[in-house]
Amino acid sequence: MEESNFFVHMKAVSPQPVEDLFRRWFQDPSLQKINMVIGAYRTDDEKPYVFEAVKEAERRILSNPNSNKEYILPSGLDMFSKLACELLLGKTCPAIVEKRVASFQTLSGSGSLRVGLEFLKTHFNPPAVYVSDPSWNNHSLLVNKVGLPLIKYPYWNKIRGELDFHGMINCLQSALEGSVVIFQVCAHNPTGIDPTRMQWDRIEQIVKEKKLLPFFDTAYLAWATGDYEDDAYVVRKFVNNDIQCLISQSFSKSMGLYGERIGALHVVCSNQETAEIVYSNIVPIVYTMYLSPPLHGAWIVTSILSDDNLTKQWKNELKFLIQRLKDMRIRLVEELTALNTSGDWSYITRGIGMFSALHLTPEQCLSLSDKYHCYLLNTGRISICGINTKNISHLARSVKAVVDPQKEDIFI
Repeated sequence: MEESNFFVHMKAVSPQPVEDLFRRWFQDPSLQKINMVIGAYRTDDEKPYVFEAVKEAERRILSNPNSNKEYILPSGLDMFSKLACELLLGKTCPAIVEKRVASFQTLSGSGSLRVGLEFLKTHFNPPAVYVSDPSWNNHSLLVNKVGLPLIKYPYWNKIRGELDFHGMINCLQSALEGSVVIFQVCAHNPTGIDPTRMQWDRIEQIVKEKKLLPFFDTAYLAWATGDYEDDAYVVRKFVNNDIQCLISQSFSKSMGLYGERIGALHVVCSNQETAEIVYSNIVPIVYTMYLSPPLHGAWIVTSILSDDNLTKQWKNELKFLIQRLKDMRIRLVEELTALNTSGDWSYITRGIGMFSALHLTPEQCLSLSDKYHCYLLNTGRISICGINTKNISHLARSVKAVVDPQKEDIFI
């Protein structure tokens, strides 16, 4: 009897660019290789960083006789959701006081976005979801996956190295009423360039006029200014001005809990009754998607945010990490300038956060990865986290080599 082969008809799917580049970097035997692909903090010695506040929180969790590995509800750990929401919006936020926020623990930022988009598709079915161009690649993938129409709004003027605010505003002004707009709140991925507070005022005005529904992605809170609350300005401004919205919150970057998959989804509603209805409708989505979120990461965040000393320690550590990235931006521009590299590189120091979008062609990016072992996306996006005092000179010389190839032998 012939055996069945149920999957013989399938064809292999190409890996995502980040995954493919990471594998190539990992397998590269070169001692000069640089990983500028993954958005995860590294020390100057290229080591993953675990916050001291996180280590202390874990020590307390493990020594607690009541610690366990039980299931938690689909909505997650209630105390985590409460503290996460208060950190994001402020304890005295009217929406929190009036119980107008439906909060869920989720599988970090991606899980939050996916649950939120599934909820919108099922119960709201917006005419379109607007995503910045460029943006984090997963934004578009998630929107397409749930089957909602995707429209990209201009964001980055690559030639001038600045926000394309005029193009962005013109696009949003033409958006269909009821459309969802995904806004990265700060430290924009991949450009590192954010709207000013005055520009956010104009964006808020258009959101109100066009009756748009914001979906805020707050993955990089604290990585812009070094201050979590200050970076949350935009979200707090919209919520305090009674704008209903969805908010994706992640502790992957802000607490270095990448592998714990800990985040939250907050839906800000017009009143408590609506928030309770929204809550009840999100539960079935989570129930059939992953049933119960991870417990350990929720305990870590809860332990830190419920203790003033640990919270202070965590915030101080953040400032130290962010200063290193600022220093690397300055140093990279200095190195490129010293080499007389063609072009204006000042946009790198104008940027903030983990990422910068280098003004390079896809061919130049490919050459950096293949020939010089400096791995980056072909869009030019680099993770500043991968740069350190030991490899920055090699990176600068390599960029010089691909930008001014006729002189490359002098530098490499």
